Amino acid sequence: MERVTAIFDKAATAEQRQALGEILGQVFPVKWKSFQTAEGNIDTWTFDKDQAHATLNGGKTAEIKLKRFQGMTDEPAVLKNVKYWGTPRNDGFIMMPNELETWREGPDAFEFKGTNGFMLTFDMTSKDLAQKGSMSY
Repeated sequence: MERVTAIFDKAATAEQRQALGEILGQVFPVKWKSFQTAEGNIDTWTFDKDQAHATLNGGKTAEIKLKRFQGMTDEPAVLKNVKYWGTPRNDGFIMMPNELETWREGPDAFEFKGTNGFMLTFDMTSKDLAQKGSMSY
């Protein structure tokens, strides 16, 4: 895998960051060529059955806008019974193509419009951990 930057909300405690590190290591059990951490203000995160919107640092760093994929009804299109990386359980992929997906900082800045998008809620407990050990952030 090329690179990842894990952004911690500035309000996150050291214990929360450590816990998130444990979770990330289990969800994405891969070797990254570049792994960085940073802080930011996760100031927008709204969603309902029709849309989702998130911003980082007021949208100056990153922003994503998703809009519900039109299925046969007004309910979201959900893809079920599909594994997501290292997560043991999930409630299904809510298909929401993006209106905007952008990272606005540094040499790897990008912007996509109209590509595939989804929302997913996964469930994981300490009993699901594949191995002992921790990642420090």
